Amino acid sequence: FTGVCGCCGPLRPRYKRLVGNIFPEDPKDGLVKSDMEKLTFYAVSAPEKLDRIGAYLAERLSRDVVRHRYGYVVIAMEALDQLLMACHSQSIKPFVESFLHMVAKLLESREPDLQVLGTNSFVKFANIEEDTPSYHRRYDFFVSQFSAMCHSTHEDPETRSRIRVAGIKGLQGVVRKTVNDELQAIIWEPQHMDKLIPSMLFNMQDNEDSERCIDQAGEENPASLAESCFRELLGRAAYGNMNNAVHPVLVHLDNHRLWDPNDFAVSCFRIIMYSIQAQHSHHVIQQVLSHLDTHSKNTPRVRAGIVQVLLETVAIAAKGSIGPTVLEVFNTLLKHLRMSVDFELGDGSRRNSASSLSSTRTKESEERIVQNAIIQTIGFFGGNLPDYQRAEVMMFIMGKVPVYGTPCHTLDTVKIGHQGTKRIQAMLLSSLIMVTSGFKCKTICAGLPMAFLEPLCSISLMEDSELRQLVLEILHNIVDRHDNRAKLRGIRIIPNVAALKIKREKISKQDVVFMKKHGQQLYRHIYLGCKEEDNVQKNFELLFTALALITIELANEEVVIDLIRLSIALQDMALANEENMPMFIRCGIMALVAAYLNFLSQMIANPPFCQHVSKVIEMRNLDAPHLLPEHVFREKLPDSLDRDDVGLYFQTADLAEALSVPGYNVERLAVPYIPQVTDEDRLPRRKSFVDTISLQVDILSNSLPDQSQLAEEITFETLKKAIDTTGLEEQERERRRQVMEKFQKAPFEEIAAHCESKANMLHDRLAQIFELTIRPPPSPSGTVMVTSGHAQYQSVPVYEMKFPDLCVY
Repeated sequence: FTGVCGCCGPLRPRYKRLVGNIFPEDPKDGLVKSDMEKLTFYAVSAPEKLDRIGAYLAERLSRDVVRHRYGYVVIAMEALDQLLMACHSQSIKPFVESFLHMVAKLLESREPDLQVLGTNSFVKFANIEEDTPSYHRRYDFFVSQFSAMCHSTHEDPETRSRIRVAGIKGLQGVVRKTVNDELQAIIWEPQHMDKLIPSMLFNMQDNEDSERCIDQAGEENPASLAESCFRELLGRAAYGNMNNAVHPVLVHLDNHRLWDPNDFAVSCFRIIMYSIQAQHSHHVIQQVLSHLDTHSKNTPRVRAGIVQVLLETVAIAAKGSIGPTVLEVFNTLLKHLRMSVDFELGDGSRRNSASSLSSTRTKESEERIVQNAIIQTIGFFGGNLPDYQRAEVMMFIMGKVPVYGTPCHTLDTVKIGHQGTKRIQAMLLSSLIMVTSGFKCKTICAGLPMAFLEPLCSISLMEDSELRQLVLEILHNIVDRHDNRAKLRGIRIIPNVAALKIKREKISKQDVVFMKKHGQQLYRHIYLGCKEEDNVQKNFELLFTALALITIELANEEVVIDLIRLSIALQDMALANEENMPMFIRCGIMALVAAYLNFLSQMIANPPFCQHVSKVIEMRNLDAPHLLPEHVFREKLPDSLDRDDVGLYFQTADLAEALSVPGYNVERLAVPYIPQVTDEDRLPRRKSFVDTISLQVDILSNSLPDQSQLAEEITFETLKKAIDTTGLEEQERERRRQVMEKFQKAPFEEIAAHCESKANMLHDRLAQIFELTIRPPPSPSGTVMVTSGHAQYQSVPVYEMKFPDLCVY
C-alpha cells in the first residue's frame, strides 16, 4: 500500500508538486525559501501556469481556513504575495482573480488576524502598477468589507484599533487601485462614496489619541490614518467627481449632529479645501450653500454652524479661482440674513406673551449668532476678493440695503416692519465696512462710483445715528488709501500735525475731476449729518475724521476753499440756530469746526491762517472752553451762545486775508455755502428739509422779456456788466432769503398756484416757439388755407420762394 502511494506522487502535475513543497511539516517553520524560489522560477518561465498555481493555492487556503490551520494560511498568502511581485506578464490576470478570491475569504472570516493578513496582502497588490487595465474586475465587495472593518466595535480596544487601521488601509488601497484606472471610474459613484467617506470621517471623529500618531502598541492611530486617506481621496477627485465626494460629508455631519458644536465640521472642510485642486473650490462652496438652503428652517445654532463652515470655506477659496460663485454666495447669505430677522421679529403674538418671554429672548440671542456669522462671512469673503470683484460686491450689497417706507425689490420690508428694516440696514452696512476694509482703489472714482455713492449718501440722511456712523466708517475705508485713519481717531485740537507723519500723495487728475463732479455730495452729507439731533460724540469724531481724510486724499486749492466755506457755514448754522437745535449739537458743531480748521491750517502750512485759528482757539480756552472738543463732551454746557463776542468765532474776512496768496480763489469765500437740494429730501423716510435747507429755486419776478429786450444789441460793455457781480451779492442774498421765507410761511395753495402759473406761462411760450419752428415751408403746389369752412389753395411762384444757401445747387 505504501508502494502504491509512493509511486502516485510523481504522477501529480509539476506545479502542484512545487506548490506542495513550499509548505513545511510544521507551520511554525515558515515558508520553505528554496522551494519558493523554484516555484517562482517556474511561474516566471511558464506564465501560462499562473492561473492553475493560483487556483491550487486558493483551494489549499480555503481548506486551511475552514480547518483553522492559520499557520498554513499565512504561508499561502506569503507565497501569493511573492508571486504577485515577481510576475508581470499578460497571463497574471487569472492569477489575480484567484488572489482576490483568497483575500475575500480572509476578510469574511471573523478572526482579526486573518482580516489584517488579507488587508495587508491587498495593500501590496494595490501598490502594483499593472500594464493593462482590467475590464471585468470590480471592487464592490472590498469597499463594503473594508468600510465595515472601519466601524469595528470589538471589545478589546487594541484589537478594535488594529481592525479599523486595516479597514482604512484597505480603503486607501482601493482608492489607489481604482482612481488612476479609467475603467474603474465607478468608484466615484454615490453608492461607493457613501461608504468610503463616512468610514473615514467616523475614525477622524474618534480622535481621542489623535495628538500622537503611534499608540503604545506601536500601531498607527486610526484617526490620523483616516485623515491621510481622506486627503488622498480628495486630492485625486476630478472635476466631475467633486460633488459625489462632498455630499457624503454633509450627510455624515447631519446624521451625527455635528453642526452644533461645529469644530469637527470646520476641520473637515478645512481638510477638503486644502486637499482639492483650487479650480474645484466653487463646487464645495455651492454644495455648502445648497445645504444651507435645505436647513433654512432648522435651529439657529445649526444654521450658524453651517454659516461658520461656509466662512472657513470661502476664506480659503477667496484667494483662488471661484468664478461665478461670488454673487451666488452673497445672494444666498443675504437671503438667509433676511430670514433670520423674520424668525426673530416676525412672531409678534408670542413676543407679547409673558409665558414665552424667556424662550423669546433665547431665540433672539441665538438668531443674533446666525446674523453675526453671516455678516462675518460676507465681510471676510468680500475683503479677500480682488479689487475689481470687491467693487462689484460693494455695489451688489448696497443694492440690497432696504429703505423703510419705499418699495424695495430685493427685501420686502412690510412684514418685518421698521425695527426689522433697521436691523437689516445696520447688518448690511456692517458687512460693507468689512468688505471695504483695506480697499485701496487707485482712483476715488473706482471706489465711489455713482451707483454706490448715491445710495450711500441717501442712507446718510436716515434719522438714526448708528446708521450714519456706519456710513461714515464705510466712507473712511474707501477714501483712506494711505492708512492715516488710525492717526486721526477721536476729535481733538492737534498741537502738531507734522508729528503724526501723515502719508499723502499729490492729488491725481481723476480725483480732481471727481471732486468737481461729486464733491458737493460729500459736503452735503457732512453738513446735514452735523445737525442731526440724535448725534453723539462718536458721530462728531467720525465727521472730523471724514473731513481730515478728504483733506489728505482729495484736497487741492479749490477743494480747500470749499471745505473752509463748509466749516464757516456750519459755524453760522450753529450760531443762528434757526432750527432750534439742542445746545449739545450746537457746541459739538463748534468743536468740530475748531478741530478741523486747526488741522487744515497746519496741513496747508499757511502762517497767517494758522495764526488766526490759534488765536480763536486760545480765546475759547480762556472764555468758552465748551466750544472745544476736549470739553464739550465732558463739561456742563451753557444755556446760550454769546454771538456778540467776535473773537470766539472764525471770521471769513480774516481767513480770506490769510489765504490771499497765489493758488487760492479768495473771492469764493465770500459766497456762503448752501447745500444742494436733491430728490432724496422728498422721500418719506425722513422729515422734510424745508425747514433746514435754503431752497434754491429761481422765481421770475417779472414776466418773460418782450421781443425788443430779446433783440437788444450785445456789446462788450453788456458782457462786462453781466460778468461783474460786484454789489449784487447783497441783492442775491436778500432774494434767497425772500424765497426761503415765502416757501416756509406761505400757504400751500398759494405756492401751488404760483407754480401752476409759471408752468402755464412756460407752456405758452413753448407753444409759440414750436409754432414758429414746426410751420411747414411754402410749396409751389400751393398751401391749403381754410376760410369760412372752405379749403382754398394759394400758389407761391418758385422764383418768390427763398431757399437756404445749402439747398441751392
